[in-house]
Amino acid sequence: MTKAFDIRPLGRRDRSQWGVLWRGYLDFYSAEIDASHDDGLFDRLTDPENTAMQAWVAEDDGGLMGLVQIIVHAHTWRAEDVTYLQDLYALPRVRGSGVGRALIEKVYADADAAGRGTVYWMTRQSNTTARTLYDRVAQPTDFMKYSRV
Repeated sequence: MTKAFDIRPLGRRDRSQWGVLWRGYLDFYSAEIDASHDDGLFDRLTDPENTAMQAWVAEDDGGLMGLVQIIVHAHTWRAEDVTYLQDLYALPRVRGSGVGRALIEKVYADADAAGRGTVYWMTRQSNTTARTLYDRVAQPTDFMKYSRV
């Protein structure tokens, strides 16, 4: 399939379309985060001084089709920072079109350019559609995530 979209940094003009993607992502994971959180998150993602959080979007003819959001952080096992790919979402209508792969490749390119060799993320075991892609572009690990009760 020919790539009919562009990957670019999330910008201030994207607030309303980003909100649709962000809320779609949260709905996909049945996450209940109050909408009052969204403006602050968007501000952090689009603040050029906040290099610890970055975001890119997939765009086609002015419409956003997907997003990826990362956190850059120090690591005790590495001298260099690492990249945590925290959020990746593509609209259901474009899944399988290469949007997810292109967004991941953008994260890889950013990490490589910054000298951050480690990029990692998590997904639910039941997210078989995404895992089909992830198995092609990354190696799964045997680590389990634990959260405070």
